[in-house]
Amino acid sequence: MFGNDWDTVLQEETEAEYFNNIRYALAAEYKTQTIFPPKEDLFSALKLTPYHKVKAVIIGQDPYHGAGQAQGLSFSVRPGVRIPPSLKNIYKELHADLGLPIPKHGSLVHWAEQGVLLLNAVLTVREGQPNSHQGLGWQTFTDAVIRALNERSEPMVFMLWGSHAQKKGAFINRDKHLVLESTHPSPLAAHRGFLGSRPFSKANEFLTSKGIEPIDWTIPEN
Repeated sequence: MFGNDWDTVLQEETEAEYFNNIRYALAAEYKTQTIFPPKEDLFSALKLTPYHKVKAVIIGQDPYHGAGQAQGLSFSVRPGVRIPPSLKNIYKELHADLGLPIPKHGSLVHWAEQGVLLLNAVLTVREGQPNSHQGLGWQTFTDAVIRALNERSEPMVFMLWGSHAQKKGAFINRDKHLVLESTHPSPLAAHRGFLGSRPFSKANEFLTSKGIEPIDWTIPEN
């Protein structure tokens, strides 16, 4: 299903009754509604970032609900798509924190390939209807992803931006992993704690202190 070690790690989940219920419900939704992301991008976060390679986790709420935006990675949009406001603020903080140039596109695939798991709490949404799949059962699955990461022997960084993400991180072992919490990067909240929080340098300082290669946060231009 994922094409890497997540298949083994999440086998119990993907064989569970609740997961089959999600699949049946989604099959009907994809036939009768416009659902994002497209089916082939549904598990992009897990496919691009294998379990053993995760260095950091950035948790989003649910996918972008506009046409052509969602690509299965939290906060990320396809090249050529207008950069959403929350991602603009993430880029602002990236520049202020590390001095990196502000990218001209919104694809975070490079981060995913660097070991940054870009996980939404809910993996699908109806077009134009934010939170429309909150009741589908995805939270049970994504909680299992977080639990599996929490149990891994190697430490990692969890970036919990906003109250939804912070609830998701309630059971993370903070003696082993670094948990960075702030407000959400959305325009409504970013100035209340996200901007100036320096999550990227803090993450790399922690990883380096544990003997783990730091993340290259640069976003290539193509």
